[in-house]
Amino acid sequence: MDRQQLQDFVTQFIKNNTPLPKQGKINVSVSTLDPRIIIKPCLTPLIANIPENHNGRNVNVKINCDDPSSWYLYIPAKIQVVIPVVVAKSIISKGSRIDSSNVTIEYRDKYRIRGESLDDTRIVIGTRAKRKLRAGVILTKKNICFVCKGSHVTLIAQSNTLTIKTSGIALEDGGLGEQIAVENEGSGRTVTGRVSAINEVIINL
Repeated sequence: MDRQQLQDFVTQFIKNNTPLPKQGKINVSVSTLDPRIIIKPCLTPLIANIPENHNGRNVNVKINCDDPSSWYLYIPAKIQVVIPVVVAKSIISKGSRIDSSNVTIEYRDKYRIRGESLDDTRIVIGTRAKRKLRAGVILTKKNICFVCKGSHVTLIAQSNTLTIKTSGIALEDGGLGEQIAVENEGSGRTVTGRVSAINEVIINL
C-alpha cells in the first residue's frame, strides 16, 4: 500500500465511522505523511482506530498492522461536518418580511454555528427580522420572529376534546416553540401560549 492508498484508506474509514446529523455532509482532510516514514508491507488487512476523546474536528487515526512484523503509525486528519442552514441572501432590514427572494440554503460547519439554526427556507417565509441581518448571516430562532410584538395572531385554545380559535395581539416577540404573552382581543385578558407557526399561538387547556 503506497502513501496515497493509505490516505484514501484513512479518509474512507473516517467517513464510515463519523455519525452525521440529518442532511449533513462530511469533508475529510488527511495530512500528508512525513516522507521519512517508511511504510512496510502488511500481510494482513490494516486496522484503523479513532480515539474516543477527540474533539470532532481534529483526530489522530491509529493504523495497525497485525502481521508478524507488527507495526503501527498515527495519521492526523481534519474533519469538517457541514449541515444545511438558512442564510440571508442579501441585507435584510430590521422588521422586514422574510421571503424567497432574500434567503437561501448554504452548507456551514456544524461546530461554528451559534444558536438554533433552521434547515428549510419554507419554515421562515413570512417571518420578520428582529434586527438588521447582513448577507450570509445564518437565520436562527433568535434573530427572526415568527410572532412579532404588536402583531395580530390567531390564538388557539385546545384540549383533547375542544379547540377554540380567537384573535389576539402579541405582547412580545416569539420564536417557534417559545412561550409568549398575548392579549386576547375579545376579553382583554393576557394569556401565555406557545408559538406554533407564523402568527399562531396555542394555549393548552
